[in-house]
Amino acid sequence: MIVHDTLYIGGNHEKPSSSAVIDVCSPFTEERIGRVPEAREADVDRAVAIAREAFDAGPWPRSAPAERADVLDRLLAALQKRSAEIASTITTEMGCPMSFSHAGQVFATNMVLDFYAKLARSFAFEESRPSFIGSALVRQEPVGVAAAIVPWNVPLFTIMFKLAPALAAGCTIVVKPAPETPLDAYILADALDEAGVPKGVVSILPAGREVGEYLVTHRGVDKVGFTGSIAAGRRIAAACGERLRRVTLELGGKSAAIVCEDANLEAAIPQIVGAGTMN
Repeated sequence: MIVHDTLYIGGNHEKPSSSAVIDVCSPFTEERIGRVPEAREADVDRAVAIAREAFDAGPWPRSAPAERADVLDRLLAALQKRSAEIASTITTEMGCPMSFSHAGQVFATNMVLDFYAKLARSFAFEESRPSFIGSALVRQEPVGVAAAIVPWNVPLFTIMFKLAPALAAGCTIVVKPAPETPLDAYILADALDEAGVPKGVVSILPAGREVGEYLVTHRGVDKVGFTGSIAAGRRIAAACGERLRRVTLELGGKSAAIVCEDANLEAAIPQIVGAGTMN
């Protein structure tokens, strides 16, 4: 059984604020296969405060985009070295076939990270534009402290869709993995350390829905990214709207399909079942 007794807060493995734990159960056998601390509100306060300090006074937002791209490249290399471990861990905790785990869980994660590493080198963070009185310097600046809440189905992939652009932009970020799949996030934490991500920039807090809502509404958060259900997305959008807080939502159902009346059912049904259950 995989057991962790610390939370990754600002680049350090720290003791949690409570004795609450999350038991990770195998979808194959329903046996307990792992245990991690369950973050509580006090842990969110600590992580957001550290992220705020790192953003307001630390080197990360003030570093050159090429320097941040170098860190992303090192993170990619660190994850690639752990490909087999990541694939096995995600299959163990959420149940996808190993064939999909290598392609859809690991390779897709690395592809996203590689894209944003390249984008950090090529993006026009500053540009001069003509204006009515001559010219204007337009500067794209990091928004601040980001919060990322992700589901269990492609856990590391959906983390990377939020983590990679935040790091490329110069933001600090607090990630809340789904309570069903927190184990792969600890591998990510080791890779972040190996890549040399500065202290304070990334925190990872496994927790449930209540703590996720506390993170979304925390006064120290500037941007929220969420992947999950439409119902939760509506609630998050409303909370961010009240606070005029930037929010990105990825919502929706699972593998919807329409079978027309004239369809060949013998051909259509295996395709639908295959597409709907491959993960």
